[in-house]
Amino acid sequence: MIPETQSIKEAVVYINSIDNSKFSRLLSRILHKLHLKVERSFSEEEEEKLQSALSLEKESLKLVLETVSFIFEQALYHNVKPASLKQQLENISVVCDKAEAFSQIWAAAGPDELEKIRQRIFAPQTLDQVGWQLNLQMGGSCQSKLTAAHAVLDVGLRAEDGHELQNVFVEFNHQELLDFYNKIEQIQTQLDSLS
Repeated sequence: MIPETQSIKEAVVYINSIDNSKFSRLLSRILHKLHLKVERSFSEEEEEKLQSALSLEKESLKLVLETVSFIFEQALYHNVKPASLKQQLENISVVCDKAEAFSQIWAAAGPDELEKIRQRIFAPQTLDQVGWQLNLQMGGSCQSKLTAAHAVLDVGLRAEDGHELQNVFVEFNHQELLDFYNKIEQIQTQLDSLS
């Protein structure tokens, strides 16, 4: 579940050096913010304070934060039991007390975070409205019989926070609209086969 890459080995050295009382709070904060895709676990100002509190350089702290997030993401993805998480951390040289801290935080908050992620929308925007119009270009004096039809699709996308509606306009000629329709039909067929 947790590959023993060079960056993870480096992060483990820093993780093992962090004070236990501070480490538990760090783990808790990262796990509780994990389901928020756009929000970082710590603001830049908080990261500066963390650097001095944990006696880490900026890049070292960044590595620790990314590694801890990655470990929790893997635990969420694989739905790992706390004891298994502890064992896997010890296998990559995380000291026993730090592995135990991971395990305890995971046992206490992991199921709630897993549920939050299950309820989260995967796409940052959702379809809120669809409108369309047909534009017909008529021929001019040189080409009196030339006509060109174009459909304009107005797609309203709502951000994940539900506040901002963004309209996207897409213009199709006849062939492009037919190709788009066929792709939508293919998606519908695949969705129908799943249910």
